[in-house]
Amino acid sequence: MQSEFSKKNTTGIAALSGGLNAVNVDQFRQEFKTWYENNPELKSVILDFSDVDMVDSAGLGVLIGLLKLVSERDGDLKLVGLSKRVRLVFQITRTQRIFTILDTMDEALDETE
Repeated sequence: MQSEFSKKNTTGIAALSGGLNAVNVDQFRQEFKTWYENNPELKSVILDFSDVDMVDSAGLGVLIGLLKLVSERDGDLKLVGLSKRVRLVFQITRTQRIFTILDTMDEALDETE
């Protein structure tokens, strides 16, 4: 799992690649928290899943924790670029009800501005 963090105005963008699973969720959670806490101007965050090939239950758990963290700043956490396989995990677990899932980065950026 690799992650690259950037900013656009008050929106944070995290581009992920690989699998978000039990093997690497602790590292991702810590990297995200450190980045988010070091950028207090950030409100909303977009997670780019374009290069993510799998998410397991541990990955979903981390995403729910990040949603709570971002919500504490009155921000939104948006997920973009989910493959059919990854999207299916959200549908089966019904977690698509708690996340804003969009097809493209442009859609997500339009919603945050």
